[in-house]
Amino acid sequence: MTRQAAGKNATPIWLKFLGHGDQSTTNTMEEIKVSPDYNWFRSTVPLKKIIVDDDDSKVWSLYDAGPKSIRCPIIFLPPVSGTAEVFFQQVLALTGWGYRVISLQYPVYWDLMEFCDGFRKLLDHLQLDKVHLFGASLGGFLAQKFAECTHKSPRVHSLILCNSFSDTSIFNQTWTANSFWLMPAFMLKKIVLGNFAKGPVDSKMADAIDFMVDRLESLNQSELASRLTLNCQNSYVEPHKIKDVAVTIIDVFDQSALSLEAKEEMYKLYPNARRAHLKTGGNFPYLCRSAEVNLYVQIHLRQFHGTRYAAISPAMVSAEELEVQGSHLSSNQDSDDDQ
Repeated sequence: MTRQAAGKNATPIWLKFLGHGDQSTTNTMEEIKVSPDYNWFRSTVPLKKIIVDDDDSKVWSLYDAGPKSIRCPIIFLPPVSGTAEVFFQQVLALTGWGYRVISLQYPVYWDLMEFCDGFRKLLDHLQLDKVHLFGASLGGFLAQKFAECTHKSPRVHSLILCNSFSDTSIFNQTWTANSFWLMPAFMLKKIVLGNFAKGPVDSKMADAIDFMVDRLESLNQSELASRLTLNCQNSYVEPHKIKDVAVTIIDVFDQSALSLEAKEEMYKLYPNARRAHLKTGGNFPYLCRSAEVNLYVQIHLRQFHGTRYAAISPAMVSAEELEVQGSHLSSNQDSDDDQ
């Protein structure tokens, strides 16, 4: 069923924010916020706040779940409008399978190198040598830039890029990137909401959009302005610096903020990447198509089982799988030796 068919009181809150629809309705339909899964997540996984910079105002907020003995976990990086909570379904599912999962949100950083330096300090603080990164939209771009920035002393073992991009010029906002800090919060939110789907969508996608709007509302002016600055300041990924990093690209076939050209550019940038296509899912498939996204993440991480870079507890991996993985690794080693 589409949200459009749900009745006149079902005006999505992101449209009301922009001044469309019935302003008198009070039904915001925040199904995710009242769902048992979300409430279970909030009640069982503590939110941690960590400062690693000299500036005490730069606070990393994160959820760290799963076996702490794992030294190469998967870390989730949110889009411009997201907080650490937006990946709660991945945290619940993957930790249930035995993985260590960290979902975080960034402090205010105005520069990509400043972000990379802060993220490196966070990994040092958490005593993590190398990690797997899942990045959505801006989160995926930051994940690529961090892998590029640390390529001489690698900190990223693999990347999962969901609805992400490699060049900020696709947004045609590089000329305004340096003025976001001047704009009031309501104007910044309108810029972000302008990329949200406005047509009829199914109920799960509508719930995902409403949840993301709620998360957007929780961000202050400097958080939003700094993220938009990182998202739009003139920069691109240098793929030759991260050619040895395993990559999976997750994207959707329906409407999203990314153009077809941006998706094609990602494919050209990573010709050897695994591709995971979702028929539908919009901008936030990790919320509205979580079962499929979780499966693709699991498939991506499975190639590292039985190695020092496994994100899963060895106790959760069967002996048969470890044997198969071990033989696969040895055959790869033999082929490398032959070359």
